[in-house]
Amino acid sequence: METVIDVAWVAVCQAADIPVDGGACALVEGEQIAIFNFARRGEWYATQNLCPHKQQMALARGMIGSTGEACEPKVACPFHKRTFSLLTGECLNGDECSIRTYPIKVENGLVFIGLEAG
Repeated sequence: METVIDVAWVAVCQAADIPVDGGACALVEGEQIAIFNFARRGEWYATQNLCPHKQQMALARGMIGSTGEACEPKVACPFHKRTFSLLTGECLNGDECSIRTYPIKVENGLVFIGLEAG
């Protein structure tokens, strides 16, 4: 049985505020969220900005790319080079740590982040 989570969409910035093929950080309800415009793929992603390895707010400044046969989208921490899946948040270096991912959508030039409602 699939779990359904009620999501409240919050407008956080203009799409033009996020660098092409890069990221930026937005403060959303007290949380730093990294937003990535993966233009080469025509995709957007959102994760926590905190790198769990050394507890630094840095992921929005990380390099994005793809890995593996499935070309899974990833972000690398700019300080420690730990890589995380932009789809699942899983650490792709085999470490036990992971990051939180958020639903994201872009409509009419605005970026929206999905937060759990309730």
